[in-house]
Amino acid sequence: MTATSSELTRALRHAGIADARDDALTVGMYATDAGLYRVPPRAVVFPRHTDEIDATLEVARGLGVPITARGAGTSCAGNAVGPGIVIDTARHLGRVLEVDRDSATALVEAGTVHATLQARAREVGLRFGPDPSSHTRCTIGGMIGNNACGNRALGYGRTSDNVVAMDLLTAAGRRLSATTSVAGGPPSLTGDDALVGELTRLADDHLETLRTEFATFGRQVSGYALEHLAPERGRDIGRMLVGSEGTLAIVTQARVRLVTDPPATCLAVLGFEDIYAAGDVAHLLKGLGAVAAEGIDSRIVDVVRTRRGPRAVPDLPRGAAWMLVEVPGEDAATARAAAERVCREIASTDSLVVTDPAHARALWKIREDGAGLSARSQRDRPAHAGWEDAAVPPARLGDYLRAFDALLEEHDVQGLPYGHFGDGCLHIRLDIDLTAPDATERYRRLVEEAADLVAAHGGSLSGEHGDGRARSALLPRMYRPETMALFGAVKHAFDPDNLLNPGVLVDPAPVEADLRIPAARRVAVPLAFGYPEDGGDFGQAVHRCTGVGKCRAAGTSSTVMCPSYLATGEEKDSTRGRARALQEMLNGTTITGGWAAPEVHDALDLCLSCKGCSSDCPTGVDMATYKSEALHQTYRGRLRPRSHYSLGRLPQMARLASRAPRLVNAMTSLPGLKRITLPAAGVDPRRSIPSFARQTFRTWAQGEGMIASAAQAAGTDHPVAIFVDSFTDHFSPQVGRSTVALLREAGFTPFVPAEALCCGLTFISTGQLDAAKKTLADAAHVLAPVVAAGIPVLGIEPSCTAALRHDLPRLVDSGAARQVAGGVRTVAELLAVAIDEGRWTAPDLTGTEVVAQPHCHHHAVMSWAADEALLARTGASVTRLGGCCGLAGNFGVELGHYEVSVKVAEQQLLPAIEAASPDAVVLADGFSCQTQIADLSERTGVHLVELLARGT
Repeated sequence: MTATSSELTRALRHAGIADARDDALTVGMYATDAGLYRVPPRAVVFPRHTDEIDATLEVARGLGVPITARGAGTSCAGNAVGPGIVIDTARHLGRVLEVDRDSATALVEAGTVHATLQARAREVGLRFGPDPSSHTRCTIGGMIGNNACGNRALGYGRTSDNVVAMDLLTAAGRRLSATTSVAGGPPSLTGDDALVGELTRLADDHLETLRTEFATFGRQVSGYALEHLAPERGRDIGRMLVGSEGTLAIVTQARVRLVTDPPATCLAVLGFEDIYAAGDVAHLLKGLGAVAAEGIDSRIVDVVRTRRGPRAVPDLPRGAAWMLVEVPGEDAATARAAAERVCREIASTDSLVVTDPAHARALWKIREDGAGLSARSQRDRPAHAGWEDAAVPPARLGDYLRAFDALLEEHDVQGLPYGHFGDGCLHIRLDIDLTAPDATERYRRLVEEAADLVAAHGGSLSGEHGDGRARSALLPRMYRPETMALFGAVKHAFDPDNLLNPGVLVDPAPVEADLRIPAARRVAVPLAFGYPEDGGDFGQAVHRCTGVGKCRAAGTSSTVMCPSYLATGEEKDSTRGRARALQEMLNGTTITGGWAAPEVHDALDLCLSCKGCSSDCPTGVDMATYKSEALHQTYRGRLRPRSHYSLGRLPQMARLASRAPRLVNAMTSLPGLKRITLPAAGVDPRRSIPSFARQTFRTWAQGEGMIASAAQAAGTDHPVAIFVDSFTDHFSPQVGRSTVALLREAGFTPFVPAEALCCGLTFISTGQLDAAKKTLADAAHVLAPVVAAGIPVLGIEPSCTAALRHDLPRLVDSGAARQVAGGVRTVAELLAVAIDEGRWTAPDLTGTEVVAQPHCHHHAVMSWAADEALLARTGASVTRLGGCCGLAGNFGVELGHYEVSVKVAEQQLLPAIEAASPDAVVLADGFSCQTQIADLSERTGVHLVELLARGT
């Protein structure tokens, strides 16, 4: 009798495996990777050392349970999902064990993230050559499994060209050590002489097949790399194992070759009439010394402009398609000369040599985000992996592109093509409707015809991601029956019981089996948010997450997501993990409790609602909105958590507190009372609650005669309506007063609408969306005449400004709501107008050191570009931080969140403050950011208007 999941987990724990899980949330999250397939495992193991992998294999053998090894789960072909035990090596086995400068090698554990290895290697002036676009989160073990390549494979080769040695475990429990020919000496495999003998016999019996069917061009990755078993290649079993997708053995450690970066590189950008013309000349670039030759066209560039604004796309040559060609040199001048030669010798519509590193980085970012950006087609429909990375000989790429586009047109399917053109490898996701009744049949017909097209062009179904569940069943369209039988024989030699990643490469299920999206159900209840970008379909919204895993990447100075994952390292605390939980909720098989399911709320609990994913996730996942919707659906008409009443109704509470601020301040600050009152309100007593102001900003503004209607203000010079948020009004009115002074100095006439308005932010973050809708509708009703009169509405608090811009039109479906959302401005945006019109000059802040913590919502919704440009005009020395401050509105204040809130602050904010000089200004417009800074450091955060006042 087959063991149940709980019996399996008990057996694993009894075998000494400390972290083995079979809960519905974990099973649901690990049921899919970055591909289209959904195969729920029975258990997930997070080994802490190699012995635990060995013990897992022993349990699996005894119970006959299959095993799938997984790194970061960024595989696009369903390579990292399986029906038995999934082994996640990334959680604990991510150490760089050694970097040897003399031998130019590094020893790493299987779960080591590529970027972690690169950081260590750079310390001694080296790097690991292959660089896939997922380098900030993919693991070396995963790269070995799929024979990953990356943008610079022209210069550095595939992973198989860079693995010196490996330690492996077979399903039978054999410990193997493989040395490859990359080491410069004869390859060897030790640990199983019988296995070596069997592989030698198979190779000798099929030498013609090995010499004619394999290694026909550089990106032939599909199937097993059996060419390495030929005697003239040294019978290199180790190199053959690279790219075997975890079906033959499990890698535990690897020694990899490191290389020296060229002294200089330069980027040539070639413009073409269309992508076919780019494909026609791509094969010429390697001969011109290119180490990278990447193709994109206007379809993907237009998506970037639409989602991120025109500034997100730097200057490009004339054309509708482009190739980014990187060439090396002994110095900058030599590299530039090589780039100029590329521009001269390659026939193109136009060309550009890029010497500015920032310009080059922006172009490479478009290419790196391709897997996410291409997840929506030009028709704004979901585009799916599955036919993601076919490759053809580079000289045939142009013809293949023409034929492939014709095939897609026949099937009424679109995609955004991009890829490693110099290697003949094309990446594309297809917008076939997988929710239609005949979806699976249509999908199968399409990929079968695509496979025939690739084979007709002498190509490979996979050019670097492996075959997985997406393409294994198509391999007979590329290989002869004798070759397929040889694959099976090699699999049997390593894994006679078929325990390692069954169904991949050998004996696969049909390509249409186990597709994830057709299993999702539509939401039956009315939704609070409109989800206009997803056709009003919540399912389509959460399935925006393709699993590329950018939310698992370490934060940089320009990204925010995903702060809680960086603090905990748990998949459930990543944007991807939360999206998977919601997808499983809709599927209703592993997570069965609907909106109120404990697993859903466990996944959403540590979401800070920072909105970082809405801008930083290439596919535009908006987890803050999804969390708000889930809370709304769960608690509508029911008793809510205490913090929803206290923190969720903060504006109302603040208005009451303003009548007796001294009394309220005493209740929330005196130690004795604080230990009673704060927990009763669902607030952590370790938090210091900001003091209520004795005079609100509105009261001050009324005394200044600033209360006016749109009609009254319209006759003044450059009128501006100040949106008085609850935080500025009740806690930091001095910021409001400084804002007024600055606006007047810039030639504006600020006024305050007579009605007390609210953006509903705290209602939104706690999922009280009926109240939020009414609050926002009232605000839109008052502000619509203001905007209609051509008067901008100024937001002082970033989170409230973002709520008006982003949440208002999604919760309130009216012309007034959309009009107001389009009329809201930030301080920096207004001052940019004053500068352009010559009414104001930025103050001179030369010599001022600024550590800037942009509010997450500011970054995600408004962009911090205007603020950055304004600060540059002042001459201040600015260090811009990424990540979240960790407080995030009500999140860091609530009971149960304090420790994570502090850990998030420790990612970037607190180290930057500690490293800054004593005289440095900590710029933090967000009231929550200022509160966190005050709580966890000796510094005080200031608003932009207060910083600018220092220079006047």
